[in-house]
Amino acid sequence: MAIFGARRVLWRSFSTISSHPLRVCIVGSGPAGFYTAEKILKTHQGSQVDIIDRLPTPYGLVRSGVAPDHPETKNVINQFSRVAQNGRCSFLGNVALGYSISLVELRELYHVVVLAYGAESDRVVGIPGEDLKGVHSAREFVWWYNGHPYGRNLDPDLKNTDTAVILGQGNVALDVARILLRPTSELAITDIASHALTALEQSSIRKVYLVGRRGPVQAACTAKELREVLGIKDLYIHIKETDLKITPADEEEMKNSRIHRRIYELLSKAATAGPSQPSSGQRELHFVFFRQPDRFLESYDKKGYVSGMHLEKTTLKGIGSGKQIAIGLC
Repeated sequence: MAIFGARRVLWRSFSTISSHPLRVCIVGSGPAGFYTAEKILKTHQGSQVDIIDRLPTPYGLVRSGVAPDHPETKNVINQFSRVAQNGRCSFLGNVALGYSISLVELRELYHVVVLAYGAESDRVVGIPGEDLKGVHSAREFVWWYNGHPYGRNLDPDLKNTDTAVILGQGNVALDVARILLRPTSELAITDIASHALTALEQSSIRKVYLVGRRGPVQAACTAKELREVLGIKDLYIHIKETDLKITPADEEEMKNSRIHRRIYELLSKAATAGPSQPSSGQRELHFVFFRQPDRFLESYDKKGYVSGMHLEKTTLKGIGSGKQIAIGLC
């Protein structure tokens, strides 16, 4: 059930729970919250679990974080729905911890309170120009195309430039790149937010750069995600040949990780599979390795807006166990 209305109504709903069985409150209705609830309900017979969330709808990142063209990943909602339908489990939406009710009050009402709401804010990069308009966090952008109520008004400018730069090469970075580059006719049959689909249909973005501090061996994505973005039809892929050169340390890392070896093989194949130059109007995906942002550059024409970024070179340094980290170079 969902609760809408005054604090008094909320308090009365909580306070009428029986005092005899184990009472558990889980703050956050994403995967962590529902997996926790499922385990408690199975382990403690007779327990009662309330899952609260500041949003009116449950499922957290499954609803607002998974890319709209990955419906199979969202199938876990079926499992979570069975948990919510358990007679000893309730979902209460529109309940904000610290506003609707305090943590102190929850601890008075329940035997156990589990905080499972995840990260509340973005990570600050800490470089000049980060606050310029046109610089968005991946969280904001993902919320925007997934229809999260807090991302509805993001309104990224996709019309006045043909280039987008994504910092990072993990699965979320690949999701963002895929949404920007995939034909909108394919996105239209997904559950992408209508305002995002309209913006993407009018988008001028034709080039996307994925920038990573380390090399192709250390790319943080999975093979499945990488294959999917590389498989976008009529997409030109560019990777510098020099970036694909591997060192003995890279060889050791691939020897210890089948996943890293597979990622490197996919990137190497993509670098040589297509033409040397993009055709006219073709969309492009550029993998940029061994670079990290040094500062964002402000536009001369539009004060307060980003026009580009300055990247610095990095090099890898071994830290033992076949692992390497990126070190910035001037």
